[in-house]
Amino acid sequence: MLDKFLSRDARNFRPSAIRAFARWINDPSVISFAGGSPNPATFPAEQFAEIAARVLRERPNIALQYGPTRGLARLCDFVAARCGVQPEQVILTTGSQQALDLIARVLIEPGDPVVIEDPLYQGTREVMRAAGARLHAVPVDRDGLDPAALPEKVRMAFVTPSHQYPSGGILPLARRQALLRWARRNRALVVEDDYDGEFRYDGKPLESLQGLDTEGRVLYVGTFSRTIFSALRIGYLVAPRSLLPALTAAKWLSDRHTPTLEQEALAEFIATGMYERHLRRLRRRNAASRRALLEALDEHLRGRVEITGDGAGAHVVIWPRRRISEEGVVAAAAARGVGIYGIGGYFWKRPSRPGIILGYPRLSEADIREGVRRLAEVL
Repeated sequence: MLDKFLSRDARNFRPSAIRAFARWINDPSVISFAGGSPNPATFPAEQFAEIAARVLRERPNIALQYGPTRGLARLCDFVAARCGVQPEQVILTTGSQQALDLIARVLIEPGDPVVIEDPLYQGTREVMRAAGARLHAVPVDRDGLDPAALPEKVRMAFVTPSHQYPSGGILPLARRQALLRWARRNRALVVEDDYDGEFRYDGKPLESLQGLDTEGRVLYVGTFSRTIFSALRIGYLVAPRSLLPALTAAKWLSDRHTPTLEQEALAEFIATGMYERHLRRLRRRNAASRRALLEALDEHLRGRVEITGDGAGAHVVIWPRRRISEEGVVAAAAARGVGIYGIGGYFWKRPSRPGIILGYPRLSEADIREGVRRLAEVL
């Protein structure tokens, strides 16, 4: 009866599309491969708590008050130096999800044609649907999005070039350059979601699209959630100068500013050098967990699955070589105390074949090996 009062965004949003893939994440009885977020046990929580307490004690007049809409200046400086841009191009957001929402609110009108990868993170897809975009889903391969398959006369493209989510491809330099040429030809914008670009295992990191962009066509989205802890809702948006006034106004209308205390604590955590030390430890741990996962897959599932996404990030995808039911495998694995989730729900179009996503940062190497052993029994 009250449907007539719903906004366009509310009518277009499909909560069922956001899958509850992390249902096992806090169940200690389950070996959970759900999600690629960091293990809370690896974070120096006591030191961070001391920093937050010191900020409250020494700067309460700042930490407990409204802050600048674009974010704390020294945190913007850090992000800018990391991305090779000017600090005034940075907006700190309440997680990367808000950055995607701000882009949709400011730059997309109902009916605008927008390219998305297929498969794709549901949070991006649903933001675009809520905005009323006309979506063009372009299939990805082992190297990510193929610019040759992009349609013409499109307003914007959303891509995950560092580690395609969820299939895991890394977009080669030639494709990155071709994508920028496509954007120039179509006068389009490109949104680069670099959700876990801090983790690269094979070869040298490639230049980001934002770093290659010379015409102000790329908006770069990043987050601290993958390197600090998931509940720290601090992300960032790097945008061309011409778009900053509108994006900053949208940020103010959305939540005025990202929480000041968390920004102050994070900035202090970075200034003390603890962030870089933590990041080095996290990279070593992730690399060891990845190695354990690949060794276990080779031992228990050699020749029975294809693996993608192992060159970067914090998850891989295994593609069984024989036909399976994703739902059946997930249920059977859960019965053996292993939490996994299928890739099918990430596709816009019908998936060509079933696959299983395995996130590994939250697991010990022993649990990874045991989890794969049980999963092999299912497969």
